[in-house]
Amino acid sequence: MNIPKINYILTLVMVLLAAPAWCGQPHATDSATDPVTDLTTDVIEAWIDEAQPGSVILLPPGRYNGNLKITKPIILDGNNQAIIDGQGIGTVIEVYVPGVTIRRLTVRGSGSNVTTEPAAIKVMAGQCVIEDNTIEDTLFGIDLSDSPDSIIRRNTIRGMELHLGRRGDGVRLWWSHGCTVEHNTVSLSRDMVFWYSESLNISHNKVADSRYGLHFMYSHNTTLAHNELSNNSVGIYLMYSNTISLLDNHIINNRGASGYGIGLKDCDDIVIERNALLSNRVGIYIDNSPSSMDSTGLIQENMIAFNEIGMLATPNTHNNVVTGNAFIENEEQAATHGRGELTNNVFSHDGRGNFWSDYAGFDRDGNGIGDLPHEPRSLFGKLLAHEPNLRLFIHSPAQKAIEFTARAVPEFLPKPTLLDPSPLAVPPVINSPIKIMKLDRWKIAGLGIALCALGAGGCLAIGREPRLPTTAERKLG
Repeated sequence: MNIPKINYILTLVMVLLAAPAWCGQPHATDSATDPVTDLTTDVIEAWIDEAQPGSVILLPPGRYNGNLKITKPIILDGNNQAIIDGQGIGTVIEVYVPGVTIRRLTVRGSGSNVTTEPAAIKVMAGQCVIEDNTIEDTLFGIDLSDSPDSIIRRNTIRGMELHLGRRGDGVRLWWSHGCTVEHNTVSLSRDMVFWYSESLNISHNKVADSRYGLHFMYSHNTTLAHNELSNNSVGIYLMYSNTISLLDNHIINNRGASGYGIGLKDCDDIVIERNALLSNRVGIYIDNSPSSMDSTGLIQENMIAFNEIGMLATPNTHNNVVTGNAFIENEEQAATHGRGELTNNVFSHDGRGNFWSDYAGFDRDGNGIGDLPHEPRSLFGKLLAHEPNLRLFIHSPAQKAIEFTARAVPEFLPKPTLLDPSPLAVPPVINSPIKIMKLDRWKIAGLGIALCALGAGGCLAIGREPRLPTTAERKLG
């Protein structure tokens, strides 16, 4: 008998018998975009049905197509290797019970019909944790309703490539108190919006290329801290919301139709402190805030720089304390939206006002406070408040001619836009993405003398008669 031939045949048979079982087993993969299996979400729902409440369901690597409904408190863990793809139909994952955790999944492919508001993850009851997920190509990202004490953290959310008016919200909370939303990255969405939700902690989020970075409606007692909001139409907009603190946020280059870095509409007890508002159309916009006569707003120690308008407010704005801020090189430092002034607000507290880069006064005693009040009077600015199209002539000879005329004929000077009785002579130290160079008076004087000497030398060189070449130079030349 041919023993080697028999062994070869037996080995081949064993391999063929084992192949189906081996092919059916999931194995580790480095990327959720390269799935080993391609199943439906019915498989996950079957595992949930079999699991005990509180169980951890660790999904094998692969792509699971379809919509998933979670009706039991479980922990669904994709281990950064599982994809749930709604394939363009409805909401991808719906949660109907409290106590659910969804983590380390890639969720993609919701529907796009805005009337049904399809989302990647929609929670409709109770506390939940949604963390470390990647959400892409969905109309809405994470949508919570009546889900108090929930946590949304470390998720990356990228919406659909749609016109701004047709996008859904990256994160939306509705009637969900006591939630924490932190360390999320959101782009190509409409808003991160919070409706009728109180006592929230919103921190360390990054929102870009959206409409409103953070948008509050009738939501109170909340802290917004250390968020980065850039290249949106509006950075932060608070509407009809009270007792909110905005701390240490970086709000940069938000230049939509309104283009507010921070906007307030009928809000009470707002604290805006240590924020960097850079290169927005308007740094801070205030519309009737505070709205109550016995309420006070506090705006202090903010870097408000390189905006078209540093602070813009409606004439009925009152009871704001504005102190310790750095208004640096804004095209207009402060203005009213229409007729009126900002004199119903206080621009100094305990003898400390604000730094204004266009302040023309001195600090002879070196105490850091200007010797004269800052009372900006701009005829061009007053005309601009009535006719915004005049902004075309900012920095032009026409603007300079108008301002020169107002200085030459004092009867043309308008009333001061504001009064800062104690302007700062040097910028305050503020935690900001940009650093302001501080020069003492002697360094500034030395720089001025050096520039004058350089200019004088240039004038002498230009005015000197040219020297005729010598005989030796002519021969060598």
